[in-house]
Amino acid sequence: MKKEHSEFYYQVVDKIRKIMNDRHLTQAAIGEMMGTGESSASKLFSGQATITLDHLANLASGLSISVIDILTYGDNRKQADGEPVEAILQIKLKKDRKDQVLKLIFGEHNLEILNK
Repeated sequence: MKKEHSEFYYQVVDKIRKIMNDRHLTQAAIGEMMGTGESSASKLFSGQATITLDHLANLASGLSISVIDILTYGDNRKQADGEPVEAILQIKLKKDRKDQVLKLIFGEHNLEILNK
């Protein structure tokens, strides 16, 4: 008898299937990485068993990615208007470190322009 799972469960399973297909991995390989074996992996994919956080952590480790990479795999990283999502990184540095970073990025001559 098949267990009932949430929509989120099926989304995670679909992401794992996409990773499996994109990386040309077998169900046995995925099961081995999860620490469950092929038979248990088959049950996870069919909804007859539950994927635990440990399974996801083991799989992420086996794939050399993070769990969040699994959960967001293949998501379109664009805003509704089609523009790519941008992130801004802000780092607070003391003046001497700030000058070193700016020199590294912009070179010696551009530092004078930036400080004006």
